[in-house]
Amino acid sequence: MRPEALFPLFAPLSSLKGVGPRNAALLEKAAGPHVTDLLWLFPRDLIDRGDKPTVAAALPGKIATLTLEVVYHEPPPDRRRPYRVVCRDATDTITLIFFHANKDYIARQLPEGEKRIVSGKVELYSGRKQMSHPDHIVPPERADEIPDVEPIYPLTAGLTAKTVHKAAMAALERLPALPEWLDPAYVAQNGWPEWDRAVRNAHAPSGPGAFSPLVPDRARLAFDELLANQLALALVRARARKRAGRVIKGDGHLRQKVLDSLPYRLTNSQTQALSEIAGDMGSNGRMLRLLQGDVGSGKTVVALMAMLEAVECGGQAALMAPTEILARQHFETIQPLAEAAGLKIAVLTGRDKGKARAAVLEGLAAGTIHIVVGTHALFQADVAFDDLMLAIIDEQHRFGVHQRLMLTEKGKAVDVLVMTATPIPRTLMMSAYGDLDSSRLTEKPPGRQPIKTVVIAGPRRGEVIEGLKRQIAAGAKVYWVCPLVEESEVSDLAAAEERHAELSSILGEETVALVHGRMKGSEKDAAMTRFVDGPANVLVATTVIEVGVNVPAATVMVIEHAERFGLAQLHQLRGRIGRGDQASTCILLRADFLTETARERLKTLAETEDGFVIAEKDLELRGAGEILGTKQSGLPEFKIADIAYHGELMKAAYDDSRLILERDPELKSERGKALRVLLYLFERDAAIANLQSG
Repeated sequence: MRPEALFPLFAPLSSLKGVGPRNAALLEKAAGPHVTDLLWLFPRDLIDRGDKPTVAAALPGKIATLTLEVVYHEPPPDRRRPYRVVCRDATDTITLIFFHANKDYIARQLPEGEKRIVSGKVELYSGRKQMSHPDHIVPPERADEIPDVEPIYPLTAGLTAKTVHKAAMAALERLPALPEWLDPAYVAQNGWPEWDRAVRNAHAPSGPGAFSPLVPDRARLAFDELLANQLALALVRARARKRAGRVIKGDGHLRQKVLDSLPYRLTNSQTQALSEIAGDMGSNGRMLRLLQGDVGSGKTVVALMAMLEAVECGGQAALMAPTEILARQHFETIQPLAEAAGLKIAVLTGRDKGKARAAVLEGLAAGTIHIVVGTHALFQADVAFDDLMLAIIDEQHRFGVHQRLMLTEKGKAVDVLVMTATPIPRTLMMSAYGDLDSSRLTEKPPGRQPIKTVVIAGPRRGEVIEGLKRQIAAGAKVYWVCPLVEESEVSDLAAAEERHAELSSILGEETVALVHGRMKGSEKDAAMTRFVDGPANVLVATTVIEVGVNVPAATVMVIEHAERFGLAQLHQLRGRIGRGDQASTCILLRADFLTETARERLKTLAETEDGFVIAEKDLELRGAGEILGTKQSGLPEFKIADIAYHGELMKAAYDDSRLILERDPELKSERGKALRVLLYLFERDAAIANLQSG
């Protein structure tokens, strides 16, 4: 149960003084449904209303707070013209302008012959001073209602700054006295205020410097949020570890057969990752491990070796990928190796229907299929396993956690290995995957050549196409990636079709294939087959080729309008070439004019192939929210913390959460009880449930 002290903070916004149903709906859009959401909506700018000049001294373009006498009203002849109110002080006159005005309301606000204090931006029109829609109009006895410094909040359509400010002030009146959950020595070391003081200060910025995420008030609150997140993940992890697992320790006979059939030796980091995975699988607990490997670092082989360990113990293994292309890609890589070890492997995607699907389901239920590779089709109700021991989930950030659980529920005490080809900065690793152990693949398989990356101005596209003719004549396969036009497949598709038509006319129709996200699966496969086996040497594509397409003969990639892509995405795309033993080139076609950030992105890509270096740079340039994509990324949504600024605080929260649970695993001490309040405050209620049921 949420502590009673927090009830006022989790009341609906409509319960706040002065917030009616209409504004409550708008505020919910801007912040969230509860009073607490409004507390986390901090101002991002401020207006200085401290300048109180005479009308004659008021400067056009500046905010001024004026004491005026209302002289007369000029109602407009029709609704298209503004309502004017002429006012004056001892030095000059000024006209107040209202568009689409309510005549009665203005008459009440500005009665003729009376004094009013008015604050807003002074403008000059036809040589005369005016003020359109003043922000504040009050009688002199209520002058203190106009703040000298007024915070400006993020707005949504229909909301005014004044409405949000008033609601935020009403929310602050609800702040309860809560016990201190942070270590007092750490608070003192950082010069942080108490929690409630920090919240009040964040809503009362004293100057432009107060908006930095690093000022003591905001840093303190960011740390509170990060600690709640880390503590919640650590509790989930502690509970997972308590759940009984199965000891899965094979004799190695199948793995040896696969190793003997590989044309290369495993890299040191592959061997290290396999040793960590074997340690987890051979323990009494359940494995929950993340395998991070850059593009082309050999994750699929590591996954296969882990699956073979389960099969050696008489069990089955499943590998789930987010897209059909990626699932079939994994299947094609694994199938010959698994068959060399005498195993039966199947693929199951949404496209498999009828007898073919029924045969796979039958084989899984009977245990005659040892390994299955598929999409989310694997966790549908009618899929049953004889004995699922290991579930491997690729590109986890494209699946919800509940999907991961649905797959693991198809067996008894299933071990879980999560894989990603998106190198994740360390601070994001902690925030998104703090409940998982982690292994990294940092080398490329032997024989892979470095990829040369060059940045070329877009108008030189003709020269690039001439160069491609020579490459194609020498037998090269080429990817031509079309720009991300906007968040719309239709526009991306138009760009791809246009380029496909142009390249077909220059290089010949047979030579150029096209693949995009709106094609049927069978059409995509046909286009890919034309590219892989001929006669096509050029594949024009939207970003559907970003993950999992493996064509060792592809040695050239052209990315149009490369500045429109994120750094990690460019790196993923580039990873589609250089998969054989030939030298490869990636050409980034850029716009004539680049922002500083875009220039920095392209420069980084040209200088390094290390995905982990690139991921850290991407975090620095774009911030955490965009790194793993959108809300589906599996990243927790922080309201206060920003990993791009608060990376060091994240590391401190990670360490602190582990130390807390080491000393007080049930959170029963005085500080433990205060930390329970913190978890509820940041809506990590599920973690408390873990504590109670664990």
